[in-house]
Amino acid sequence: MVTVGIDLAAEAVRTAVAWLDWSDGRARLVRVEVGADDALIVDAVMGAAKAGIDCPLGWPDRFVEFVTAHRAGHVRVPEGLAGRAWRRDLALRVTDQVVHEQTGLTPLSVSADRIGHATMRCAAVLAELARRGQPVDRRGGGVVVEVYPAACLKRWELPYRGYKRAANLGELGRLVDRLLEAAPWLDLDDSEALCRASDDATDAVVSALAARASALRLVTVPAAEQAEAAGTEGWVALPTAPLKSLAASRCP
Repeated sequence: MVTVGIDLAAEAVRTAVAWLDWSDGRARLVRVEVGADDALIVDAVMGAAKAGIDCPLGWPDRFVEFVTAHRAGHVRVPEGLAGRAWRRDLALRVTDQVVHEQTGLTPLSVSADRIGHATMRCAAVLAELARRGQPVDRRGGGVVVEVYPAACLKRWELPYRGYKRAANLGELGRLVDRLLEAAPWLDLDDSEALCRASDDATDAVVSALAARASALRLVTVPAAEQAEAAGTEGWVALPTAPLKSLAASRCP
């Protein structure tokens, strides 16, 4: 099977796509593209068994309701709440709050941080997939699943901070070293140098690994009371098994 990882940014220049081919207990990185445009992303997803996208798939429901109410001039602050307590559910999705509870990490707010620009782009990609007959289940039940590389790395007991940007290439190299030590079945092939030079490429590889975990059902899924919100806001699939399980297990 082939899993795809997409480190999605607002513009193509900081967007990377990675393809992992899984066979006989091994995974080979067959291709990595940095500077990926929408057409390449859509084609990659269409050809994958599972694709992990590192980007929110939607906005908080309460934020959408807030903007709608504001436009109509009917915003009301809930009784007994003020300041951050009131704004929390506007800034963070249900899944963001679950990620924080389970990992201690807080994803960027899609409604209050610049990552909202990437989600606008993501929305267009999801719409194109639907037009091609591949509608997306934002809860992760279809070919696309939302992933969070930092949380994956932390759960797999790998370095998850301090490797971003050109000033931290040494840390990025150490992350790649640790990843290959923890996953001797992972072959980065001719793209290893690119992964050591580009954190976008490495995040795309981690996203492809997370997509494999999702395909194996070794990730968190929404509880019954979270399913409705996850269907509109998106759901970050957190790994629930060690990294070695990805090669040892077979898809159901």
